[in-house]
Amino acid sequence: MDILLSSFGGIALLFVLATVLGSFFTVQTAEVGVITRFGRYLRVAQAGLNWKVPYIDKVDGRMSLRVNQMSLTMETKTKDNVFVTIPISVQTRVRPEKAFEAYYALSDPEAQIKAYVEQVVLGHVPGMMLDDVFASQSSIAAAVKHELDVDMAAFGYEIVNVLVTDIIPDPKVKAAMNDINAAQRSQVAANARGEAEKILVVKKAEAEAESKALQGQGIANQRKAIIEGLRGSIEDFQRTLGDASAKEVMQLVLVTQYFDTLKSIGEQDKTNTLFVSHAPGAVQSFTEQVMQAISATSRGDK
Repeated sequence: MDILLSSFGGIALLFVLATVLGSFFTVQTAEVGVITRFGRYLRVAQAGLNWKVPYIDKVDGRMSLRVNQMSLTMETKTKDNVFVTIPISVQTRVRPEKAFEAYYALSDPEAQIKAYVEQVVLGHVPGMMLDDVFASQSSIAAAVKHELDVDMAAFGYEIVNVLVTDIIPDPKVKAAMNDINAAQRSQVAANARGEAEKILVVKKAEAEAESKALQGQGIANQRKAIIEGLRGSIEDFQRTLGDASAKEVMQLVLVTQYFDTLKSIGEQDKTNTLFVSHAPGAVQSFTEQVMQAISATSRGDK
């Protein structure tokens, strides 16, 4: 009997010890525990050491208060009939004060939040052109966040942020867009090259025209100086030799310069070969032509 009583006492002690130890439980940081009593929601246990009625109360589940990110990929059509794939990241967090709604209201929170996101995106993107979709990533994300904030607040979830990370059109459409962009840039480059070449041609023509004008002016001044010099030489020659006519003096000067020119050409190292007719008749003809030119110039000056 004593042995039986001792065994029963030991069992009772172990039961009491297990009951006491089972009355305490801990909840980790950034978590809440959902406590039920006979299957009915009782309260939310905060982080740290907590107590519950043994065998009556139960820790039915635990919920993380950390920010959770879910990623989904949607395919939809734009207003200009281009199919695009849109990767979206949704960052959510359970509201501590609404842990009951977050735990019991939704059977599959992630799937249902994704359904809300798809509904909002399908309500915006099909009414936009493809270029507008690329330019409105932030506005699409803001619209999704606004709609989710309103809809998910009743279920105990806070929408921290919504990120539209990319807009991915069909590969053929993407290649066509790149070709269009490349063609436009090539056109701009061709226009720029054409304008540059036009400027070079115009400037070159202007430079040539100015050069020709200055060259003509220089030749005219040179010829005028030569004629004035010859005129002065003839006049000095006539004053020295009073019986010599202007024609004779001119012929003498031209013959002298003619031979001086031939001598100057012959003294050059790399002078091209010249075949010049220097018979007396040729010199006479050359002299007459020069005299006629001087006479014409003198009449023009007068």
